Amino acid sequence: MIFVLLFIAAGFLAYSNGANDNFKGVATLFGSGTTNYKKAINWATITTFSGSVAAIFLASTLVKNFSGKGLVPDTLIQSPEFAISIALGAALTVFMATKIGMPISTTHSLVGALFGSGVVAVGSAFNFAKLGNTFLMPLIVSPLMAAIVSLIVYIIFKRLRIAMGVTKETSAYIGEEKVMIAKPLHTESYDAAVETKQKTLLISKEQEFANRYEGNFVGINAQKVLDTAHYLSAGVVSFARGLNDTPKIVGLLIVINSLDIKWGMIAVAIAMAVGGLLNAKKVGEMMSKKITPMNSGQGFTANLVTGILVTTASVHGLPVSTTHVSVGSIFGIGTVTKKANIKVVSNILLSWLLTLPIAALYSATVYWLLLTFK
Repeated sequence: MIFVLLFIAAGFLAYSNGANDNFKGVATLFGSGTTNYKKAINWATITTFSGSVAAIFLASTLVKNFSGKGLVPDTLIQSPEFAISIALGAALTVFMATKIGMPISTTHSLVGALFGSGVVAVGSAFNFAKLGNTFLMPLIVSPLMAAIVSLIVYIIFKRLRIAMGVTKETSAYIGEEKVMIAKPLHTESYDAAVETKQKTLLISKEQEFANRYEGNFVGINAQKVLDTAHYLSAGVVSFARGLNDTPKIVGLLIVINSLDIKWGMIAVAIAMAVGGLLNAKKVGEMMSKKITPMNSGQGFTANLVTGILVTTASVHGLPVSTTHVSVGSIFGIGTVTKKANIKVVSNILLSWLLTLPIAALYSATVYWLLLTFK
């Protein structure tokens, strides 16, 4: 029964992770108007699931890290109560943040949950040094690095675009609007007015103007090349997220000796996909629309930087947060364009600061209850 509860807890964590994280890889596609929400989340689901499957072969180091190995005694790692408390502590934290539309890190939540249960279980025997070196440093450094790299890369790309003669044009949608006008006096009809059509400049409150790139790149329209690259970069970010996050959750299931890790990863991948499809919109809108306005070129740059950093971290076993890297990259673009919403970014940073202690508190409470009523 306790192993069934552990599997359910891990599934809940995977669902919450998908709801909070799945859209982050495609946020710039939606935010820049390159595609709509439905197409963006479908693309995120496909590529994230692919990354989860690839994690079976490429991310075994992360599975070991997030099992708690090295942080607490090995005997504790084999305790299902310990794993359940970590899964539920992190899941409750991520689920709560998702409900209010705040993009937080599942990685950060797991670290907090590991800390909370670990301290309750072993006290001073907890390996605080490894917690700082292996977990906290990558989480702190990664968003700052992402912001700086995206800022530099965007400036380089902008200069290359200008050098190649590709110009950025701003346009607004012009359409037809039906209006009622007074009917001429000489008409024999009793109707008071007639319907006519006139050309009207339609400006949306959500996105007043659209930026398009005019010119050719190796004989192909520059905007088409950019849109294709943007889709591919969003796929890379989502793939990297699946590659990086799936092993962290599966690491909690290694105490179920009868469960093949491959099947555990597939189960987690499915739960993440469902969570993203059903419950990702609030966080998606926060990431896409509220940090900074962007065009397709800026979105592509942010995604490219995020994808490279997260994939590199996954291969080397560093538990960086896709959320932190993605927000850092988007903020870096907003810094260059001077359009970043500082209030929104400040609220996101505050939620990041609260993630670890809240997850630790939830996890410690669950662990204490499980031991008390065992």
